[in-house]
Amino acid sequence: MRFFNTAGPVDAVRHYTLPPLSRIDLDDVLQLIEQQKYFVLHAPRQTGKTSVLLALMALLNRGERYRCLYANIEGAQAYRGNVDAALRTVVMQLATAAEVYLGDRRVKDWALEAVREQSGGGMLAAILTRWSLESDLPIVLLLDEVDALVGDALISLLRQIRAGYTQRPRAFPQTIVLCGVRDMRDYRIHGSDQEIITGDSAFNIKAESLRLGNFSREEVNALYQQHTAETGQAFADGVLHRVWDLTRGQPWLVNALAYETCFKLKAGRDRAQAITVEMIEQAKENLIQRRETHLDQLADKLREPRVHRVISRLIGGDIPNDTLPTDDLLYVQDLGLVTLTPQIAIANALYQEIIPRELTWSTQVTIAQNSIWYIRPDGGLDLPKLLAAFQQFFREHADSWLERFDYKEAGPQLLLQAFLQRIVNGGGRIDREYGLGRKRTDLLVQWPLDTTQGFLGPVQRVVIELKLLHKSLDATLREGLAQTADYLDRTSASEGHLLIFDRRPGIAWEQKIFQREEVHGPYRIQVWGM
Repeated sequence: MRFFNTAGPVDAVRHYTLPPLSRIDLDDVLQLIEQQKYFVLHAPRQTGKTSVLLALMALLNRGERYRCLYANIEGAQAYRGNVDAALRTVVMQLATAAEVYLGDRRVKDWALEAVREQSGGGMLAAILTRWSLESDLPIVLLLDEVDALVGDALISLLRQIRAGYTQRPRAFPQTIVLCGVRDMRDYRIHGSDQEIITGDSAFNIKAESLRLGNFSREEVNALYQQHTAETGQAFADGVLHRVWDLTRGQPWLVNALAYETCFKLKAGRDRAQAITVEMIEQAKENLIQRRETHLDQLADKLREPRVHRVISRLIGGDIPNDTLPTDDLLYVQDLGLVTLTPQIAIANALYQEIIPRELTWSTQVTIAQNSIWYIRPDGGLDLPKLLAAFQQFFREHADSWLERFDYKEAGPQLLLQAFLQRIVNGGGRIDREYGLGRKRTDLLVQWPLDTTQGFLGPVQRVVIELKLLHKSLDATLREGLAQTADYLDRTSASEGHLLIFDRRPGIAWEQKIFQREEVHGPYRIQVWGM
């Protein structure tokens, strides 16, 4: 039985899969090869780059015009500044790939000769020249994980390729495709003299940069329908829409949600039972709590300064007086964390939830809370009691806790989310909306009122709106009430709370702390100052 793949290249025999070459403009790629161009293919991790390159190699080798080889050179990363060791690894990986994929053992002999006679600054060019001269067909070389190399090793690789470029196609590959997570412009290479060299300056022969995108909505549906066709298991109404909302077609997320739901959840393994939205939600939570490798890598990226500058603004929701650097925006887009059209936003709803949870994970597990204190006799959450407790907690501990966050700009919003997450982990759910220009963070707390039915039964829905006080309290209050009422209307929630954080220096806590009820249209909204 086939299954949804979450690790490594796809195999149509074992995996549900979309045709890899349908995900690129194949005519454009073939034209670049025909024109003897060198180019870049980049995409976020676990998007399907390797599957595309392997399929392209198979296609070209079925014809009679080119000899194509795929090689993954990530192993050279371990040698960092040791150019000889790094390039030796690259050359030997090329030789191994030639034997595995092409059945050509000559390349290993040439590689050993190059390693003996050349330094790291010349051995790659030597083997590519020798191979091209000996080949009866022009060479097309697909190098994967190029941006895993760093420092002088990467500079040497790029410059050897650039030096051999004028010899193509007779004495150097006709086309070389460099593949990685980042576009060439995002390579910031520190040489041994600490000079910073950008990728484009070290590899100015690049003709184009192609970006491998996410699945379309239609492709997600087609992938899931392969499971239905093969097993007979249906997806209930709303499932495909929810999967699209959570993933926006990010390939690993699409496959991981389906694999978790259809092959790991006990209920999902019953092929007579349709997959429901609630199963997808449970699968999502399982992936987050297990801190799967893909999600853990995402969390690691949040520590990078270029990522921090963008994501902190999105979480805070404010448009700063200074603009974000273009390079930072494009870099974070290349990592797959944000989309830039129609305006900058977190790439999908699942990342939108994961990011604040990752940023506050250690806070969640160290805040001493127990949801039992906030549960009413009818099984619902007592939000006024919970928010009163947070208000007191914030007054007593805000300065010390906020100092612990890497993302201090969004500290109050993150601290509340950590406080709430610890509570709702006992059975509830928090949906989050935030982004540049919103000037607030919207939280929708959902809590099942019948533990036997979970979210399939009655659910308590509560809106919590978070705002920072920038103008006067009256202006912030007017704006916040209107936004809270709008969110109440959109979510059909039964209860609304507006939290106003006053972070102005020199303001006494007695002035900041208050609680009162306001009426806006048909809604009674609890307002909390802190």
